[in-house]
Amino acid sequence: MSKLESVETLVIGSGPGGYVAALFSSQLGMKTAIVERSQLGGVCTHVGCIPSKALIAESHRYDLLRPFNNADAAASFKIAQDFKQGIVKKQAGGVSYLLKTAGVSILEGEASLIDEHTAIIKQTGQEQTISFKNAILATGSRPIELQAFPVGGRILSSTEALSLPEVPTSLIVIGGGYIGIELGQMYAKFGTKVTILEGGEQVLPGFETDLALPVVRQLEADGIHIITGATAEKVVQNADTVTLHYLINQEQHHVTAEYALVTIGRKPNTDGKLGLERIGLPVTSRGLIETDEQCRTAIPHIFAIGDITAGPALAHKASYEAKIAAEAIAGQSSVVDYKAIPLVVFSHPELARVGLSETEAKAKSIPIVIGKASFAINGRALALREIEGFVKIVADPASGIVIGAQIVGVEASTLVSELALAIEMGATVEDLAMTIHPHPTLGEVIMEAAENGVRKLK
Repeated sequence: MSKLESVETLVIGSGPGGYVAALFSSQLGMKTAIVERSQLGGVCTHVGCIPSKALIAESHRYDLLRPFNNADAAASFKIAQDFKQGIVKKQAGGVSYLLKTAGVSILEGEASLIDEHTAIIKQTGQEQTISFKNAILATGSRPIELQAFPVGGRILSSTEALSLPEVPTSLIVIGGGYIGIELGQMYAKFGTKVTILEGGEQVLPGFETDLALPVVRQLEADGIHIITGATAEKVVQNADTVTLHYLINQEQHHVTAEYALVTIGRKPNTDGKLGLERIGLPVTSRGLIETDEQCRTAIPHIFAIGDITAGPALAHKASYEAKIAAEAIAGQSSVVDYKAIPLVVFSHPELARVGLSETEAKAKSIPIVIGKASFAINGRALALREIEGFVKIVADPASGIVIGAQIVGVEASTLVSELALAIEMGATVEDLAMTIHPHPTLGEVIMEAAENGVRKLK
């Protein structure tokens, strides 16, 4: 373990928030150390964003090519898992390389704050005390576990679901949010019989109904059975199966499968050995740390970013906040501005939203104009065999300024960045409509949606 004893900035956690915070801190001239108790890159790199998107992409490739080569699902899944591990290893190595070349000291072990300027790093019997002038807490989150659904055996969290050695014959997904939809659909495309149980009226509850519908249609086409308005009560494990008991309108039902996947949310890592109580740093009832516009906590030289703070638990939000915190420590006047944080679901078709939605605008009585266009006749979408979906742009009727957008369709995760930039720049729908988009590309659907918005302004 490093002999480092004192730093200007100590970063705890090396996920997309932590490692970016350490990089920026070091690049801004501060002596910086980062602590990681498990693996560099954190949850996102090892059991979250990166491995899940690798498997999702592989499932799409398998599903697309199956009519042409009649590939075996078991063999293809093995190839997909090997590919996923290769990507994870490469990404983790990249994080390590960036930190080392930036001069960041990497400390392995679990950090515990013992006072406002001191932490102890513990690992396998070793212990090191380190003092710091400033600290950035970026400890992330973990899957929520409920007593009725204890993870273990045939009951999986997203972590275990990403590492199954073979394709399960059947799978129950408890929770119809983005994680449940992404992983459930991934396995369905490899041939698993999937049942998704959702307590609300629709899956993907964070999205408007018209955006969720194309995804629901594809889920059903993939053979997924969706049960909404259901309350999961208990899970019973047997030697080879698991049975989920649930209620619909007070009527008892059950479903049996090889595995059950619990995706009911995530919990911030602010408890345990971190030592927040010891230094007098409070958390909310949800375990979150309150911060100001520079990500400062109630202790001014200690900052918190990412999943342990309020707002959506998104990797790119954590990275954004990491830069603000590092710049604030360096004495800059940087502050957070969350008006254009994209939210993406890597379903099939993909979903993305940024800024104000039509539903939110109506709820707040904000006047809007909607510009909408479909992928159905887009040349590139036709060539990709991906014509499902549309782009919806929300604009201010007085100025034409873009204030929100939603996409359901192929490459929505990529296309949404143009719309996020439009919101950040204060661009109008006319600006988007007058921007020459190359042909044939999917971006033309954004241009057409903007053109339709312009017509409504006149």
